[in-house]
Amino acid sequence: MRCMDVTVDVVGEDSHEVRLAETATYADLVEAVGHSPHEVSVLVDGSPVPEDQPVEAAHVEVLRLIKGG
Repeated sequence: MRCMDVTVDVVGEDSHEVRLAETATYADLVEAVGHSPHEVSVLVDGSPVPEDQPVEAAHVEVLRLIKGG
């Protein structure tokens, strides 16, 4: 199986290097960094992408929409 490496910046938190299967979606990417796809938006070049879209970018930003206190 072929893999790709993706840099994930969780806005206001930390950065992760994630290795994903070539068929992974943005929802898979979000789960790999410990978040639920329902609590975040994934941005590529500043624009949101659908969670069911295959990952095609080497660098993404994850913006948390819900933050516990």
